Amino acid sequence: MPIRDAVKDDIDEICSMIEEHARYEGNDDLHLDRAEMAQHLFGPDPKAWVLIAEVDGAVAGLAFCSWNFSTWEAKPGIWLDDLFVRPQYRRSGLGRQLLLELKARTDGRVEWDMQEGNEKAAAFYADLGAQPVPGWVRYRWRG
Repeated sequence: MPIRDAVKDDIDEICSMIEEHARYEGNDDLHLDRAEMAQHLFGPDPKAWVLIAEVDGAVAGLAFCSWNFSTWEAKPGIWLDDLFVRPQYRRSGLGRQLLLELKARTDGRVEWDMQEGNEKAAAFYADLGAQPVPGWVRYRWRG
């Protein structure tokens, strides 16, 4: 199961999978601007990066990430914004492989959010040895 860094030619697949994930989560209205996303990922000052999981040459899943930094650990880490495996490829180990590749890319923290009540995801993450962060509440400011 090859995991690789995304390239600019992957932009349509990347955006399609993000839109598929949104529909899976009940948001049928998300339609991403491919050119804008390409600038954010592959332009002169990239803001994020993507790992692609392939099966027999087909794009099967992604991990959409950016770097963060922990002042308390004095180390860079990875923020996982989106992990998605297309339904026909689930339960084949791709999600695990994507997360293990992220963990291998930093000796800092790999962090992500999970929607409350997603027991399957919670069990999957626990099986990998990941733990919820007690005592913290996420805040958001929208521009």
